[in-house]
Amino acid sequence: MFQPQSYSGDAAKDYELMVSQLKALMDGETNQIANLANAAALLWHGLENINWAGFYLYEAETNQLVLGPFQGMPACVRIPLGRGVCGTSAAELRTVIVADVHAFPGHIACDARSQSEIVVPLVQNGRLIGVLDIDSPILERFNETDGVWLERIAELIVQGSEHLTNANRS
Repeated sequence: MFQPQSYSGDAAKDYELMVSQLKALMDGETNQIANLANAAALLWHGLENINWAGFYLYEAETNQLVLGPFQGMPACVRIPLGRGVCGTSAAELRTVIVADVHAFPGHIACDARSQSEIVVPLVQNGRLIGVLDIDSPILERFNETDGVWLERIAELIVQGSEHLTNANRS
């Protein structure tokens, strides 16, 4: 059973704790839905000043990202690759940190309260699996430290979710 723990406010220590908690939650579980849902909930409760945390999964047949498990307000269901922050991260297979979403060309506003965003691609063997998307109602909420740790979390999710890595092969 998951035991909630207090976060310190020190980003590196808090991310270390989230990584260890995620490893414990995923231990022995390879189902993508279970692992993505728990990861979204963990990030939602572990990160301050966010208003959305979740996943979009790549659908090769349509070349779109499709909404997966998340925490927050209802969201856009489909995002074409190359469109918005999520689509850009997916198309370029790189983490995208946006200090002000209103200044990002083609930003897709699913929640009007969002001011900043970070999107980390889920990649295995060079192939897109999906993206981890986190929004904040605060400008400039995310930085390189967030990027490094969220990339580590994304790697854990891909490594630990067998069905995730097999579901979207074309």
